[in-house]
Amino acid sequence: MRKRFVLTAFAVIAAISTYAGGLMTNTNYHVAFDRMMARGASFDIDAAFSNPAGLVWGHEGWQLSLNFQKPWQYRDIKAVTAAGEQKYEGKASAPIVPALFATYKKDRWALSTMIGIVGSGGFVEYKSGVPMFNMLLSGMLANNGITPDQYKLDSEMKGKQYIYGGQINFSYRILDCLSAAVGMRVNYYDGYYRGHVKAVEHPMFGDVAKLLLDVDQKGWGFTPIISLAYHQGPLTLTARYEFRTKLNPKNETNILDAGLGEKVVEYMMTADPQNTPAKLAALQQQLGTYIAPYQDGAHTRYDMPAMLSVAAGYEFTPKLRATLEYHFFDDKNARMANDRQKELKRGTHEFLAGVEYDINQKFTVSCGAQRTDYGLSDGYQQDTSFACDSWSIGLGGAWNLNEHMRLNAGYFISLYSDYTKPTSYGSEVFSRTNNVIGVGFDYKF
Repeated sequence: MRKRFVLTAFAVIAAISTYAGGLMTNTNYHVAFDRMMARGASFDIDAAFSNPAGLVWGHEGWQLSLNFQKPWQYRDIKAVTAAGEQKYEGKASAPIVPALFATYKKDRWALSTMIGIVGSGGFVEYKSGVPMFNMLLSGMLANNGITPDQYKLDSEMKGKQYIYGGQINFSYRILDCLSAAVGMRVNYYDGYYRGHVKAVEHPMFGDVAKLLLDVDQKGWGFTPIISLAYHQGPLTLTARYEFRTKLNPKNETNILDAGLGEKVVEYMMTADPQNTPAKLAALQQQLGTYIAPYQDGAHTRYDMPAMLSVAAGYEFTPKLRATLEYHFFDDKNARMANDRQKELKRGTHEFLAGVEYDINQKFTVSCGAQRTDYGLSDGYQQDTSFACDSWSIGLGGAWNLNEHMRLNAGYFISLYSDYTKPTSYGSEVFSRTNNVIGVGFDYKF
């Protein structure tokens, strides 16, 4: 089972998320989320994502919004063996990430659009490799009589994954208190995984073995979206459903090379010319099985799951508003590489709450919290792609610079629970940290 994941892990090293949301889906596009989290009952411009049907009660005319967020995250693995502990540090990062919103409302209908990074987003790098690769390559060499004390292991893993999305919605107020919206999002997957594991500096052979990979992946997918909103007096109730997005990126393979060093092969042929050809053929067949999914032109599934969002908002006073929200991500039925989704116990549950208060006509403050509970299992967790349940806390505010322009600023931190996975050599402890800061500008015409 562990050998089956040697290159599978390469494929999912890019499956990283430095944002809020499910395993493959982001939910924090607008900075209003950073400062309040629960935005499912919003009528502001961020409702173009969080509550499209609610825009019919928003600003009459045009609105534009440009947002910038900076996430940073650490993803560490601690390998625990009888000999002690070793920590592998992984740093996930992303540049400043923009998102653009636009809406137009007239009487009972509204049009809206959003462009941003809708899934995952960022880079991850393990400069010393990860225990899965290191130990598996060492084990393969040991089976051929080459022990770890005879060579130096050179290992590094890194990956990138972005899912860009452009979304458009049409909203209509059916009754004074009821509206509906339909929409479509076009998604573009852009990722890579690069890495190497090499056994080098053997006193007799020099380079003993290598596993080299450099693969880009690109693909398209489409997401239908429907939503409903009920608004009567101070109460707002909403529901939004995103259908599953099929993403099946195609490999553009630059480097794919695995095998023993030339001097090792020569030595084996000299020492045992009769049996060595069969051994080499068996090894090559084994390696061929590992690398087959990463041949040029091959496809790998990275579906974005169906998502259900429901929210209840209440305006206690003209200055004080609060929202409760729930998300369900159907990860169990979204295809992943090698059907990895089957290892999950269930989909992801998220619970959100937020409150917003207008100090005066110029300034608004807000805060919120989110609980993310994945259906994780030992079989799902891998060195280069793991998740941890979390609590997130956000806070910030908005400043109405004038009657047309608003400045939003927010920060949120995610506090993760460590996940301990038993292994054949002891255990591995997965841990994460995550921070996001953001600033954005809303403009009403």
